[in-house]
Amino acid sequence: MRCPSCGHDDTRVIDSRAQDTTNAIKRRRECRSCGYRFTTFERCEDPIEVIKSDGSVQPFDRNKLLVGLMRATSKRDIDLSELNALIDDIERELRGGTLTAIRSHDIGDMVLKRLERIDKVAYIRFASVYRDFRDVGEFISELDKLR
Repeated sequence: MRCPSCGHDDTRVIDSRAQDTTNAIKRRRECRSCGYRFTTFERCEDPIEVIKSDGSVQPFDRNKLLVGLMRATSKRDIDLSELNALIDDIERELRGGTLTAIRSHDIGDMVLKRLERIDKVAYIRFASVYRDFRDVGEFISELDKLR
């Protein structure tokens, strides 16, 4: 790991702690050259490919999903740790299966299933973008499903 202060690549780990909410390991490091201390997070990366609706394939990106969830939950009383837990749950489900590729549509359904339990307004916001509502009728139809 390179030191963000001096760029030297000889660092040592001072402390490691498992992060329950983000499925990662938090490490405090110290540069052996300049003594600068910094934090890193280590996460297991099993390649999961996402098959987009246009047929293109890209790696699963939890940050991209987090940005979409943050937009859907904007100005709602939902903590960032709750969104990370939602994504962790989806990642666990994806990595627990035997598939190495999943359709983006299926990931969207997984998100909606979980968002419905957390916040109905966020559910509708996410669904309106994810399902690409074309008119008010589709919006009302989705609202009726929630009732």
